[in-house]
Amino acid sequence: MDEQGSAKLQKATREKLKKFNHLRGKDVRTGEFWDIVVVTAADENQKDAYERQISEKLRRKELPLGTPYHVFADTPGPKIGNGGSTLHALQRLKEKYGQRLCGFKIILIHAGGYSQRLPNASALGKIFTALPLGDPVYQMLELKLAMYIDFPLHMKPGVLVTCADDIELYSITDTERITFDRTGFTALGHPSPISIGTTHGVFVLEPEAESKVCDMEYRSCQRFLHKPSIKNMYESGAVHKREAGNVSLGDSEFVYTDSTYYVDYATAKDLLALFKDIGPLSCEIDAYGDFLQALGPGATSEYTKNTVNVTKEESTLVEIRQMIFHRLKGTPLNVILLNNSKFYHIGTTREYLFHFTKDVDLRAELGLVSDAFSVCPCEATEKANVCVIHSILHSSCAVGPGTVIEYSRIGANVTVGECSIISGCWINSGQCVPSGAFMHSLSVNVHGKTGFVTIVFGIDDNLKQSVTSLQDLNNLKLFGKGLVECLSQWGLSAEDLKFSGDRCSFSLWNANIFPLCTDPEGSFSMSLEMIRSVHSGSDFKFPKDVRLSSLQQILQCKNLEEMLKFRNKLYEDICLEKSKN
Repeated sequence: MDEQGSAKLQKATREKLKKFNHLRGKDVRTGEFWDIVVVTAADENQKDAYERQISEKLRRKELPLGTPYHVFADTPGPKIGNGGSTLHALQRLKEKYGQRLCGFKIILIHAGGYSQRLPNASALGKIFTALPLGDPVYQMLELKLAMYIDFPLHMKPGVLVTCADDIELYSITDTERITFDRTGFTALGHPSPISIGTTHGVFVLEPEAESKVCDMEYRSCQRFLHKPSIKNMYESGAVHKREAGNVSLGDSEFVYTDSTYYVDYATAKDLLALFKDIGPLSCEIDAYGDFLQALGPGATSEYTKNTVNVTKEESTLVEIRQMIFHRLKGTPLNVILLNNSKFYHIGTTREYLFHFTKDVDLRAELGLVSDAFSVCPCEATEKANVCVIHSILHSSCAVGPGTVIEYSRIGANVTVGECSIISGCWINSGQCVPSGAFMHSLSVNVHGKTGFVTIVFGIDDNLKQSVTSLQDLNNLKLFGKGLVECLSQWGLSAEDLKFSGDRCSFSLWNANIFPLCTDPEGSFSMSLEMIRSVHSGSDFKFPKDVRLSSLQQILQCKNLEEMLKFRNKLYEDICLEKSKN
């Protein structure tokens, strides 16, 4: 992006944040904010966590007031995907509001799932991921609402669908308005390198007589491609050539990729009718791939049989996709091209670290800081690419570059290495955390008692990778070493290791390897010893009769009240310290 485009993006983002800050803690007037805010959750446990955090935000006046905030959990049983969550949420809204729904402007944020690629968001949710921004700090929920602050004013009743782990920044001229007033679906399109198109949705636009050079264009979409190959993008006519000043990219060729979309109320009613026809869902439906591929005059049913990108293929998937296709066939797909825009994804540990510590573009565009609502030594954040959020660090702490610390309390003479994530931890004096470590402390309820567990992984460990045989456990890598090798250093064997959940699938996610302790400091220290033993090759023995849990189990018995209490005490202490200065 050139300097002029970057400056415009910064200015537009600051204006949106200013507008949202003006509404925080105030009763909103009709039309200046969403009529309803909906967040989806994977299950009732996650729903409870989300509702508690939203209630706390409203109590602290960190959100606009006077608008209903609903959290809808997916139905028990098979996973239904964000497409299934969309249909289920629409049904819940219809049951609650009836005919009044036809006059409402709704934002629907998909926040279900357990964030296996960014586990510090697993317990309390991706939509509540803290950002190094604001005082008190913004979380993804506030940022989503801020970036779309102008939408309700220029929108007909309907639903805006978005996800919890991405950031869209854009600028348009003072005379332009993003207006959602067309029939069918209206999506935002962002200029992206062709390589990005292979992992996103890509729009094939209807041809236009003449090319325009502007920040925003309204176009009709001929068809939508979901995670297409490069060859498919070229053959479908999705690839555009960059002309002087027409997009914010430096690439000579590019595609328009998806992010957020709007559905008008009439089309939302069609989706509800579709949901009724389908009945109880028994497979995952994608709100992008399965809905948008059915739209536009060039759509064909060929995609319904393509299961390459499906995590788990159910027998009913093709049949349900075909029902969706036939119901939505002929529905228009409009695209608002935001030629001066950026799309950022923060869903993995590496993306999280990069965007918060090293990404100079995002830092400038969004106004991210190194020290967000924290008490910490200046040297820790000024001399290195470090990010500290809602935490208290002793003045003698040393933090390595590329590290993020959030919601933590760190004692004297503690050293944290490079490119690590420390979340929710209480670290006693003198501890030394190695580079590349992910450490996250959680509170749990076990047999009516409060306990603490600190999960610990390497930044690049794959929690989603699984094996089907105990003989293959060494294929699971912890801190770069095979799991069996790690177990031997901890005095355990593969036969000692128990797994939660599916007995036919073994992964770092469901391996019972994390010790339960009675206090957060002791929990952190014991898990740190586990890391040290792996790094040094020395032996470490768990205390006798210690209870070991998996991250999967920990999330099922998490103590939300205790975790939020820890954060609230940090909040009070930070406010107290800031009042002294």
